[in-house]
Amino acid sequence: MLNLLKQLQDIIRRWWSEFTLQTKLMAIGTLMVSLLMSGLTFWAVNSIQQDARLNDTRFGSDLGLLLSANVAPLVGENNLTELARFSQRFYSSTSSVRYMLYADADGEIFFGIPYSQSEVQNSLTIRRRMQLPENFNPALEYPMVRQHLTPDGEVTDVFVPLNYNGKYLGVLAIGTNPNPTVVTSSHLTRDVTIAVFVSIWVMVILGAVFNALQITKPIKELLVGVKNIAAGNFKQRIDLPFGGELGELILNFNEMAERLERYEEQNIEELTAEKAKLETLVSTIADGAVLLDSDMDVILVNPTARRLFGWENTPDLLGQPVLNLLPEPVKAALSQPLQEITQEGLSSDMLRDRAESEFTIAVPEPVNRTLRVLLNTVLDQSRENVKGIAITVQDITREVELNEAKSQFISNVSHELRTPLFNIKSFIETLHEYGEDLSNDEKREFLETANRETDRLTRLVNDVLDLSRLESNKRYHFEAIDLTQPIEQTLRTHQLNARDKAIELVQDVELHLPTVLGNYDLLLQVLNNLLGNALKFTQAGGRIAIRAYAMGCEPEHPHLATCVRVEVSDTGIGIDAEDQACIFDRFFRVENRVHTLEGTGLGLSIVRNIIEKHHSRVHLVSEVGVGTTFWFDLPVFQKDTPLLDGALNNGKTTDSPAPPSLEPQVAK
Repeated sequence: MLNLLKQLQDIIRRWWSEFTLQTKLMAIGTLMVSLLMSGLTFWAVNSIQQDARLNDTRFGSDLGLLLSANVAPLVGENNLTELARFSQRFYSSTSSVRYMLYADADGEIFFGIPYSQSEVQNSLTIRRRMQLPENFNPALEYPMVRQHLTPDGEVTDVFVPLNYNGKYLGVLAIGTNPNPTVVTSSHLTRDVTIAVFVSIWVMVILGAVFNALQITKPIKELLVGVKNIAAGNFKQRIDLPFGGELGELILNFNEMAERLERYEEQNIEELTAEKAKLETLVSTIADGAVLLDSDMDVILVNPTARRLFGWENTPDLLGQPVLNLLPEPVKAALSQPLQEITQEGLSSDMLRDRAESEFTIAVPEPVNRTLRVLLNTVLDQSRENVKGIAITVQDITREVELNEAKSQFISNVSHELRTPLFNIKSFIETLHEYGEDLSNDEKREFLETANRETDRLTRLVNDVLDLSRLESNKRYHFEAIDLTQPIEQTLRTHQLNARDKAIELVQDVELHLPTVLGNYDLLLQVLNNLLGNALKFTQAGGRIAIRAYAMGCEPEHPHLATCVRVEVSDTGIGIDAEDQACIFDRFFRVENRVHTLEGTGLGLSIVRNIIEKHHSRVHLVSEVGVGTTFWFDLPVFQKDTPLLDGALNNGKTTDSPAPPSLEPQVAK
């Protein structure tokens, strides 16, 4: 508090010191005159108000005595009707009376004016209690008078005891308004005093303002202008209409500022052009670019860097410390290198050694990316001091994924090709070297084995080619397909194989099944792969069923009314829960764990890609020792649906519906 008062005193002292002596004397004289006149006027107003209050007291006392003498007999005789009429006439004929209240000896108000007409018609008794003054004495014969202030103005309250035949009947309370003439005169005097006071001070202020405009303002304007010029603001001008030496000084100041502005504009135009070229070049390059100053604050960033670092919603990047903005993985990798580059006292050899650094950083959020970050130092002309750091950012996520996929694909394909080629070569070399020593049965067995391995090799190559075509951007023609035909064709193809293994094939297709939108050859390949897998993992005496029936499309195709569900169920060995998550991956085989059956490991991956071409998903439910069911939904064909791949733009999938039963059922 003391500091605040001291600051306020300093401000007032500084403000007062800026005035001339003439202005100070005029202000002090005006203050004394205005205070004297104001004091005299307020003393006069107070005297008038005191006289008015005394007159109001006398008037209220006389009025109370007069009225009590007329109403006491009516109260004593309990003639309330006549009391109400008399009081109403008296209240209507006297403008100075604000209210009239009658209370009994206990202080309960039984009548009052003003009142509503409905109250008079219902009852002349008002059940309220009067709060009498503490010094009110009913035994006294003269009234008690007081004044109090209300929101509607000052009111004189008169309390008159009501006595009749020597008996105390109650109290009459009257409220009177002050004398309007006196009030008007008092207000007029007060207003005139305030007007005179304000007029005097307005004249003083106008004189001070005139003095400030003539002398103080030009000097202050020149001081502000010099400060702006020193700060580099060459657009500063002083526009004051003065003549003489002061006017010449202002004119020379404006000419100086104009010359400095022209010189600055020439330099700024050249610098702006170069900066625009640089910013255009940086903003159009495909890589992210961030430029830092020697304090590691951001001074330039292009849109690519904003996207890669997740800065799209951070507009105020310039001037911010880059370490506060970088994602955590990038910050952890670059903090030490950046601090080493910008630390003081580095020799020129150390600066050259650290002129360029490269980092590969995995950023999991907000999107899983792998970034290549390059740091390049910007040195001054002597190449001894760091002026800034250039950060180049490249998104190599796709490159890393392709390298991993290529390595995995080459590894898997080479492994799968090596086994059949080795077997073929071994048996052929055996026939070539020991053919004369082998029997015909042994030769036939070797040739059959080589033939099976050749078929296996052919299937692997065909599956790789099929998967490659499916994962390309090739568009397939879709049309109306009757699923009964590819189902029956698939069953005929595998009928002999199933009979040799003593496995029952079941067809359960709903009657009058609607046609679906799809590609016949692709759907046939799906059914063949699924049924071939089922035969491979179903033991003798088992059963395999292909079902097809219409159902609602939720949630796979919420924009369609009806879909057809296709299921392939078997009673085979089942798939373990840990294998179900990766059963559709390339080259993954359940037999990799049991080492009993052969396969390429691409069949289910091909199935998944074909079903995704139909904008659906393939699901499975399986239990070890019970069996497995694969199912997928296809949209019902509609005449106005385009017949090309991509007609149903619903590539995003949702949670799968409830799985069907594992147990195959024979069609009735």
